[in-house]
Amino acid sequence: MQQTTDTILMIRPVNFRMNEQTAVNNYFQEDLALRNTEINAKAQQEFDVFVEKLRAVGINVIVESDDEFMDTPDSIFPNNWVSFHSNGDIAKYPMFAENRRRERRDEVFIRLENEGFKIENIVDYTSAEHEGVFLEGTGSIIMDRVNRKAYCALSPRADEDLFIEFCEDFEYTPVIFTANQTVNGERLPIYHTNVMMCLAKDFSVICLDTIDDKKERKNVVKHLKQDGKEIISITEVQMHQFAGNMLQLKGANNQLYLVMSEAAHKSLTKDQINRIEKHCPILSSCLEIVETCGGGSARCMMAEVFLPKA
Repeated sequence: MQQTTDTILMIRPVNFRMNEQTAVNNYFQEDLALRNTEINAKAQQEFDVFVEKLRAVGINVIVESDDEFMDTPDSIFPNNWVSFHSNGDIAKYPMFAENRRRERRDEVFIRLENEGFKIENIVDYTSAEHEGVFLEGTGSIIMDRVNRKAYCALSPRADEDLFIEFCEDFEYTPVIFTANQTVNGERLPIYHTNVMMCLAKDFSVICLDTIDDKKERKNVVKHLKQDGKEIISITEVQMHQFAGNMLQLKGANNQLYLVMSEAAHKSLTKDQINRIEKHCPILSSCLEIVETCGGGSARCMMAEVFLPKA
């Protein structure tokens, strides 16, 4: 069992823009005074440069193009609708925004099989949408695949009962908490766990300040320490620069990299950078348009592929 993979799935956008349906509870999104065609072209540019950088260090990036007719502004974030597991299982997740549900495309699975991966079984949670219950993939769930623990910050997009059901199906111990951010003077739930927490092989980058409940915060820290993870704390200001939205990946010669956006990288202090680089180099790329309009960053753009080879 490994925490990091050398293969990711990424979806190249064709209709990227600010999604009005997700903006209601994604407080990271901002409106840009640009035409949508311009926004999409800039997002494609950022996407292509990012993919090039990942491939340059030996990370296997499978790029699937979005379907123009689906009109899916957030398709660049596939990690919310699917996760791939080392036993050959795939999980499909229920999505909060109606127009995001169209992102789930089975041709992506055919593509992976064509790339030589084996799919045993699809675990489908999407019917929960009829009850208004959501769990948005590895946006909501941070998996410690080695220690079989799953971390989840509850929110309108992360339902507790469904998360527990996922943990039972995939044999994870649930670590549940609430993470908040200040919006117009009010503490409101952060929409996805993966903007405030990243779990790498030997360390975790986490915004503990968002976990207002002291007992819950202590519990999260206890689990991370128990599993030998160095805790690298970030501030809420850094979190808003997407410093929690990172993913560790494996490149050529099993070299590990912590992948993040340029904004996240620039927000880190010297000390934080040193602590991360003790474990692995940082790989960053400019994702300004994706972050501003999409309210997601580098981590959200990458769906890790842990499937076995056929």
